[in-house]
Amino acid sequence: MSETRTMTIAEALREAIREEMRRDERVFCLGEDIGIPGGFGGAFTVTLGLSEEFGHERILDTPISEAGIAGAAIGAALAGMRPIADVQYADFLFCA
Repeated sequence: MSETRTMTIAEALREAIREEMRRDERVFCLGEDIGIPGGFGGAFTVTLGLSEEFGHERILDTPISEAGIAGAAIGAALAGMRPIADVQYADFLFCA
């Protein structure tokens, strides 16, 4: 029987993203304040430490533009990439 681990939602998301980024070089993240060196890893710390491990080529810090983030993610997916778009708050997702 496997051992149950306790973690926050942010920790679980970070672990899942890290696992997929190690497995598939086409996976990358883009969003506001997610790749700032020494930063918090986005509004909810989901990408904390990922830019140090995977570099700024795969953890892309974007301008404040929900439509831009969504558009870039859609375009990348159409080109065969595996984007993970980080929009800070659901309220702003509807702007995209």
